[in-house]
Amino acid sequence: MYRVNVERNFDAAHYLRGYRGRCENLHGHRYRVAACLRAENTDETGLAYDFSRFKQVLDGVISCFDHACLNEVPPFDVINPSSENIARVIYDGLNKSFTDLPAGLDLESVTVWESPGSWVEYRPG
Repeated sequence: MYRVNVERNFDAAHYLRGYRGRCENLHGHRYRVAACLRAENTDETGLAYDFSRFKQVLDGVISCFDHACLNEVPPFDVINPSSENIARVIYDGLNKSFTDLPAGLDLESVTVWESPGSWVEYRPG
């Protein structure tokens, strides 16, 4: 079993509606995002999945969040832009964006850090 991982960053502001604490105020983070593909095998070149392609797909999903107020970007205009929701939304976006995954290769998880010591990992199921 192989696990192929890529990381990207984006900068964004947000506030948590109904939080009743400091995070209810507008503030910003340099978010770090890691996505993981699980592969049973490699292809004839020895790759489970191409890192460059993986980064392109992840960049396409998160580009709308960079330098934005997340509360103004769907679906966060309706749901709170918590790290938990951000991780799930990115996971769902990646799943829809992958159109070339061969059999035996699946998106396993998305991890979102809002600070170096605080993160959320989303895995479906």
